Amino acid sequence: MRARIIGTGSCLPETVVTNDDLAKIMDTSDEWISSRTGIRERHLVKEETTAGMSAEAARRAMESAGVSAEEIDLLIVGTLSADHVTPSCACEVQARIGAVNAVAFDINAACAGFMFALNIANAYLQTGVYRTALILGAETLSKIMDWNDRSTCVLFGDGAGAAVVRAEEGTAGLLAFDQGSDGVKGGVLACRGRSNNNPLVETPKELSYVHMDGQEVYKFAVTAVPHSLQKTIQAAGLAVEDIDYFALHQANIRILQSVAKRLRVTEDKFPISLDHCGNISAASVPILLDEMNRKGMLKPGMKIALSGFGGGLTWASAVIEW
Repeated sequence: MRARIIGTGSCLPETVVTNDDLAKIMDTSDEWISSRTGIRERHLVKEETTAGMSAEAARRAMESAGVSAEEIDLLIVGTLSADHVTPSCACEVQARIGAVNAVAFDINAACAGFMFALNIANAYLQTGVYRTALILGAETLSKIMDWNDRSTCVLFGDGAGAAVVRAEEGTAGLLAFDQGSDGVKGGVLACRGRSNNNPLVETPKELSYVHMDGQEVYKFAVTAVPHSLQKTIQAAGLAVEDIDYFALHQANIRILQSVAKRLRVTEDKFPISLDHCGNISAASVPILLDEMNRKGMLKPGMKIALSGFGGGLTWASAVIEW
């Protein structure tokens, strides 16, 4: 019995913001952003919400899988930018799509959130507790960006991606998984939550935004990701050469190029969505996977390596047979 992805879906906000659009409101340019990151545009919300985009991505994934909302036993959303502290985004999605039989909850593993959700779902499915899971990565990162900080805000976008995962007999499905955390270095990518607020303390009034030490995040990613991928591929009984595609978190084109070089793999095995989506944290892997699926790139029997990495610091990799 394996946990197999049987359907994918995604949802991006309607409004597209190009690098040239950003150059009108801050000291930057299309050349500066694209040459350093590979990003040319991103989608930003106006009326859309994290739960709303999640629900639409979920509907598309269920349609792709040919399953009804009532068949969903488990619903997990990886996010750091839910609309509410409570209820969880997952519970909001459950209500919106009518997944009345599902247990629903959120997890926060930042950019590795979808991958952590996949491994949690796999554990439930392997033990027979549940049979069908709906997992999502969803973010509205634009609301926690400092739009005066050109080194950070230009990187990120909003959106949601989803996958339906089912326990099935056969060789297709999740072959191996690796994940880890390094909380000691968590401060290199952080956003403070609400401060203490009670009669004993004076409450700060300023808002907190995402802060990132780009150099340290880059060093972490280009070391941890290749190691995690190699470990996972080996655990799956495969060689790097056996992998048809590497669907990685879309953080920065230079990170993807460095990972490809360290694995000695040609860059054409690394599909990208960051050029038109930017970095959407937990949503980037499922959105990329859905784009690949809908373009017909994924054929039965293909071996796909997935990896998410970022705040926490956290990382997770998986190898699946499509």
